[in-house]
Amino acid sequence: MVPGSGFTAVLTTGTALAMAFLAVFALALGLGADRLADRWQATLAQSATLRISAPAGEMAVQTSRALDILRATPGIASVRVLEPEEQRALLAPWFGPDLPVERLTLPRMIEIVEAGEGFDPVGLRMRLVAEVPGAVLDDHSRWRAPMVAAAAHLRTLAVLSVALIAAATAAMVALAASFSLAANAQVIAVLRLVGARDAFIARAFTRRFTLRALAGAALGTGLGMGALALMPALDGIAGDTALGGIGLRGRDWLWPLLVPPFAAITAWTATRAAAFRVLRREG
Repeated sequence: MVPGSGFTAVLTTGTALAMAFLAVFALALGLGADRLADRWQATLAQSATLRISAPAGEMAVQTSRALDILRATPGIASVRVLEPEEQRALLAPWFGPDLPVERLTLPRMIEIVEAGEGFDPVGLRMRLVAEVPGAVLDDHSRWRAPMVAAAAHLRTLAVLSVALIAAATAAMVALAASFSLAANAQVIAVLRLVGARDAFIARAFTRRFTLRALAGAALGTGLGMGALALMPALDGIAGDTALGGIGLRGRDWLWPLLVPPFAAITAWTATRAAAFRVLRREG
């Protein structure tokens, strides 16, 4: 009763394939944004930096005094003065690897690792101002908030993209089903004459279009997962950007497997609604 090939078959299968391919990348973007937000949060939430700028003759005294204050501050697990080699590595992306750090008047950097609930940055800043005038505390809050917010926006965009893909799939499948029903109006009229009910006719069309969407979505999902698997890994600075977050890791590879059944459910719902609408109009 339902043609196994033709324009509607190609439209349904092709639409499901393309939309599933895009849905896999949208899922990868959303899951990558989650990982990126967690990484940024974990990296910046439990750490802070103290920068000491002072004349060469006072640098050692102020550094020693700052270390004493930090070690006596509740909520700080450990402190560590960055070595010249570490400062050179931090400046290498901008000034090159041969920067003579020992000849430059650079501020002394102290890495702070928080413990438990962390320390009170306001109280610590007040004490540092009074006892170490050349010290500037950076608790990374102004860096952490916008970065985590950006990752959250990426996650929202990914969810919106999946919703739009589902809506577009439903619209195209409903259009193909309506066209197929209209093209087979004579067959439907004969079936009604021999006693077939609208539920039986709609079920036949719904089953065929659902299977087509499932097959197309399965192929599109496979192609999308293959494309993600072939993407080169981004390490270093690029790995901490939104581009580096695109991809699937570990159990994330199970999420795209939900795309074909989701596409089938979407196609079933859209085809059933379109079939009953057309049958009522022509009945």
